[in-house]
Amino acid sequence: MNNTVTITLLRRLLSRLSVAVLLIPLLLIGTQAHAEDKPKFKVAWTIYAGWMPWDYAAQSGIIKKWADKYHIELEVVQINDYVESINQYTAGGFDGCVMTNMDALTIPAAGGVDSTALIVGDFSNGNDGIVLKGKSTLGDLKGQKVNLVELSVSHYLLARALETQGLSEKDVTVVNTSDADIVSAYTTPDVTAAVTWNPLLSEIVKTPGSHKVFDSSFIPGEIIDLMVVNSTTLKAHPELGKALTGAWYETMALMSGTDERAKAARTQMAKASGTDLVGYEAQLAATRMFYQAKDAVTFTTSTQLKSTMQQVAEFSFAHGLLGDSAPNAQMVGIETPSGIYGDSQNVKLRFDPSFMQLAADGKL
Repeated sequence: MNNTVTITLLRRLLSRLSVAVLLIPLLLIGTQAHAEDKPKFKVAWTIYAGWMPWDYAAQSGIIKKWADKYHIELEVVQINDYVESINQYTAGGFDGCVMTNMDALTIPAAGGVDSTALIVGDFSNGNDGIVLKGKSTLGDLKGQKVNLVELSVSHYLLARALETQGLSEKDVTVVNTSDADIVSAYTTPDVTAAVTWNPLLSEIVKTPGSHKVFDSSFIPGEIIDLMVVNSTTLKAHPELGKALTGAWYETMALMSGTDERAKAARTQMAKASGTDLVGYEAQLAATRMFYQAKDAVTFTTSTQLKSTMQQVAEFSFAHGLLGDSAPNAQMVGIETPSGIYGDSQNVKLRFDPSFMQLAADGKL
């Protein structure tokens, strides 16, 4: 081989190496860009017996597993103040948030944010209650100051309890108290009546001389605990709904078992909520958890849900929770599988069982 051929071959080799070297960073940039293109979502949760599984799912890697399956990034964030978490969701700070059916109606939906109840996790069956200090009957509420998170489901529970005694809110004085402050407030001599939910309720009941005089087991199925997501986001990214639903029911299957792994999961949830396993299981006993997706679907598709939401809407309107300009309780449309209550041209709260049905059918 002469020198001219050798030099030509060397030049070609060097040229190819140069191209390869130049391509390496381009390939790396392309890979990085692809990773950054993965949709990112955030959901918020607060401490409550029926919502502790979200924390466990995040800490155990279940959330990541399902997020990876649907090629998204999903962050589960704890917020210490319940109402503030819903306000942040309504303002667009989160794509989803845990909340009750009433709060879903009166905060995001009434505020114009189209929201979907993606997962119906449970209903309170004793987990929300009214406690009196130094008195032992519900009728003793008359004339008392009652500390609660004003305009929340605690307020709704109080109103329903007063109805059973032929009383109304005019017979008591409501004192607005944050859920972050209600336990400490109840320990002061001036506070003699409170309405709250677990685990706060179980702490308050321990106060000497205290009696639980009414709880949500007297109105089963009316205080419903949900994972709510932004409807526009869900429509654009159904993979978010699939990942959340898949993670939830994997956690439900795990924690509802009787083996050591299930016990360990419930123990972790108990610790995260500030109690022990015995205390947490007592709270679960007062919660009608829908461990099976099919049971949640049955509850959501029942005609009773529409009737319950009508009652909630009427309470909300009577208390000004639908806004000062609301002409009636039907201002916000509430879509359920059995029909729409309210304005069909202004549907802002939707109960969509389709993702839970996918879980029930094993299609996630």
